[in-house]
Amino acid sequence: MPSTTPKLYTFEQYFLKHSTQGARLHKWLEHTWLPAYGAKSALILDAVFADHMPQIAVVAEWDSVDQANALRPPAAELEDHAEPPYEHFSRSLLQATDYAPPFDWSAPAPRFYEFRIYHSPTWRQHKALHERFAGPEIPIFHRSGIHPVLYTSALFGPWMPNLIYFTPFDSLGAREAAWAKFNADPEWIRVRAESIEQHGQSNAFMTVAIYKAAAYSPLR
Repeated sequence: MPSTTPKLYTFEQYFLKHSTQGARLHKWLEHTWLPAYGAKSALILDAVFADHMPQIAVVAEWDSVDQANALRPPAAELEDHAEPPYEHFSRSLLQATDYAPPFDWSAPAPRFYEFRIYHSPTWRQHKALHERFAGPEIPIFHRSGIHPVLYTSALFGPWMPNLIYFTPFDSLGAREAAWAKFNADPEWIRVRAESIEQHGQSNAFMTVAIYKAAAYSPLR
């Protein structure tokens, strides 16, 4: 019988300065971290738009928390340098939802990825937000051209409770057109109004960042 345990992911953000840090970190990720990771379920990203630039982010799938902790930064070979490997980094542990549809990760070229955090004021509203996504919202996403690859919530990390998801786009123009279509969708306008009336504003605020997959990223 297949396991029903939700998949676990780490989301790591490496905050850099304009120096040699980015090139050194990419070299380490490609030639040291990925071979040690030994799996294909990793997404390595460069920030295009984020609250800290430059930035490299890594999304990786794990079988357990112990497995994730066995392969964590910083790396000794990166620290053995006059300049630190990054200014600082953050790490969140994410758990996949049970409503995420399957997705084809194959792509002819690296894509742009939009990262969104929706923070709910209460756990009751957090539950309502997930129910809205699992119900009418995802079909509206799909017909608007929005196809997230991961829907998760943080088990540990900032701004909890939250819903975190990642969406690929072939171009920034395609992203802009898809969100314009979604926001104008009559069903979405109705669903959102009904959700606010019943539960209040389930999304107190959101954080948005845009990344582009590295050329060597196993998932892109």
